[in-house]
Amino acid sequence: MSLQVRELDALASIEAPQWDALHDGGNPFVSYAFLEGLERYGCLRRDWGWTPRHLTLWDGDRLAAAAPGYLKTNSHGEFVFDHAWAHAYARHGMDYFPKWLFAVPYSPVTGPRLLARDEATRRALLAAIGERVAAAGLPSAHVNFHTDAEDALFGEDWLPRSDVQYHWRNRGWESFDAFLAAMDHRHRKNIRQERAKVARAGVEFRRLHGDEASEAQLDAIHHFYRQTFAEYGNAPALTRDFIEHLARTVPRNLLIILAYLGETPVAGALCLRGAGTLYGRYWGSDAVLPGLHFETCYYQGIEYCLEQGLARFEPGAQGEHKIARGFLPAFVCSRHWIADPAFRTALRQWCAEEGEATRRYAATLARHSPFREAG
Repeated sequence: MSLQVRELDALASIEAPQWDALHDGGNPFVSYAFLEGLERYGCLRRDWGWTPRHLTLWDGDRLAAAAPGYLKTNSHGEFVFDHAWAHAYARHGMDYFPKWLFAVPYSPVTGPRLLARDEATRRALLAAIGERVAAAGLPSAHVNFHTDAEDALFGEDWLPRSDVQYHWRNRGWESFDAFLAAMDHRHRKNIRQERAKVARAGVEFRRLHGDEASEAQLDAIHHFYRQTFAEYGNAPALTRDFIEHLARTVPRNLLIILAYLGETPVAGALCLRGAGTLYGRYWGSDAVLPGLHFETCYYQGIEYCLEQGLARFEPGAQGEHKIARGFLPAFVCSRHWIADPAFRTALRQWCAEEGEATRRYAATLARHSPFREAG
């Protein structure tokens, strides 16, 4: 089979069924609706450092493989932090940017990055990435938050990095009380107290899929999203039109959790749902109430997973406080191709040392599990 390599500057140049035939639909972040929607509805801007450049392989008129890719002029919205690398390049009078990133923008979520129907085609796609990066004279390429299965495809020329997130896994619990019963007394009591404070404040919750949310409720969740970014002085990338797009095109993959005082929404969390996993992405609030953040972002999501029979809940990057609420350390990984031989050698050692430190850190965190039996 002879495959032709093409670079696409917009997903709109192909049809959704072509793209979505390359993955099993279990991860909403690599769907055509999500990725093309980011482009169509103004979430990716060149002045923010994002220029779409997707790499594809074609068998005649048939799309055989694809990797969602972006030329980056900074490290904004990636969650695999390489600022020290960029600074080292600058100190040596070298350009670290532009780099070619293969990932899902703004989404530190593990999922497939080399989309293809079989392993041989995935290997061909990975080889094409290396060839095109070298031919373009780019300083580096990066594949962020890929799956464990994909990791085995990378050769030694791709440097490995790892980090720790905090994930909830259902051990067969059928209710929130059963989940709490698996914890030691101190952590179980703390969670019950947090939930009781929110309930005593009169807060009620509504969990809505995209096709169940009104225009006013979509307005509310986008307002809460923007509110959090404004509090931290950051620019919100996701537009109101993009949220509506998800609600209309992949309604059962979108979950909105809204907290109400009376008929007024005062906080909300925006999540996406995959085949067996709930992904918590953004939250915001107009109210300052004890326990509101934990209830909105964690406990409501756990209840939803238990009701829906979902096996995992990934509430986003970072946050050691999640451990006490049942989210245990989990490794996420990325791979990095560095063109300059001297920097590649130096960064290989740097990555090895970072990896060892990450493993020690995860082992330390695991000892703080709130569960009575490790697992």
